[in-house]
Amino acid sequence: MRRVAIIGAGYYGFKPSVPELSFREMMFEAATRAYQDAGVDPRSDIDGFVSCQEDYWEGIAIADEFAPEPLGGVLRPTFTVAGDLLQGVAQAVMMIRSGAFDVVAVESHSKQSDIETLQGIYELALDPLYIRPLKPGNPLFLAALDMHAYLMRTGVDRDLIGLVSVKNRRNGLLNPRASYAARITLEDVVESGYSMWPIRRLETASYADGAVVFVLASEDVARRVTDTPVWVEGVGYATEVGTGSVFLHTFGRMPAAKAAADMAFNMAGLSPRDIDSLEIEDGFAFLEPLFLEEMGFAKEGEAVKMLENGDLDYNSALPVNPSGGSQSIGVMLEATGGARLLEAYLQLMGATEYPTNEPERVMVASWRGPPTYTAAAVILSTI
Repeated sequence: MRRVAIIGAGYYGFKPSVPELSFREMMFEAATRAYQDAGVDPRSDIDGFVSCQEDYWEGIAIADEFAPEPLGGVLRPTFTVAGDLLQGVAQAVMMIRSGAFDVVAVESHSKQSDIETLQGIYELALDPLYIRPLKPGNPLFLAALDMHAYLMRTGVDRDLIGLVSVKNRRNGLLNPRASYAARITLEDVVESGYSMWPIRRLETASYADGAVVFVLASEDVARRVTDTPVWVEGVGYATEVGTGSVFLHTFGRMPAAKAAADMAFNMAGLSPRDIDSLEIEDGFAFLEPLFLEEMGFAKEGEAVKMLENGDLDYNSALPVNPSGGSQSIGVMLEATGGARLLEAYLQLMGATEYPTNEPERVMVASWRGPPTYTAAAVILSTI
């Protein structure tokens, strides 16, 4: 099977609001930058295009029909993955490894600032028989139930979860893409009140606008066009439940994250001890330790101890979200995993404005968010 590499990346936005451009214009700006970075012409050098978006976020039926023009994919193989960008990367890897494609562009974006009915969209995604009729005040309450179950299972000190927000918002202070970075204390987090018990306000990431595009290529193309390919060593994806059905979900766990990580590790022939740095889900602060434990980087209930001891700091042996994560950058809907992947790519290229441990291998993991329990993982390497 052919190796696959990222040969270019581009982005636009990464701000709470991008009023100057539509989502299509953001796609164009990010794509133009990615193609320039990769040194390719989309009309002649790219064989296929993948756009990761969901009609409900766009407010447009069959929104993927707006993808070809801004990506340069008119009259070319172009299709949509209704999921996170990491899932689109997995599709691109399969396309290239099949031998049917040599170069594939993958795009995702968020224009959440245009959405006037965000809560209504989440409510519509809830289980129509058991949950939606209850009309919950906050449709993301499933995350709160998960955090409560995680705390009960592990016995972790509830207040220490706030250290995730303290660490990640501090990490983002030197990242120009981190609009929500801040120098906060654990006391600030504890006193911030609840967005939904037991999740506190400063443990809840805000939303951001932005677009991200990656250009992936087969090994022979990658070695021909760049001296610095970033290899995609492993990909994984899994869905536990897709409707927020409480009778199906394992609360306080993330089986989808474990399955996605296991798939990526198996494909790469690697294990957690081979990873130098992590960019993983932290849209709600408790998810960072939960993902670390489910993905095999910490034993049950031990991730918070690692956090407390500074073992996850940017200058430690295993930095976690040195970019600031979603706590600093924001949740970007289907581009959230793409934002994490962009930071991992820049870290491996030595192109970040913030300090890193100069990794050779970075693992990225995302969660599509309640009520859809879908996770994806990608392992990148310069080796």
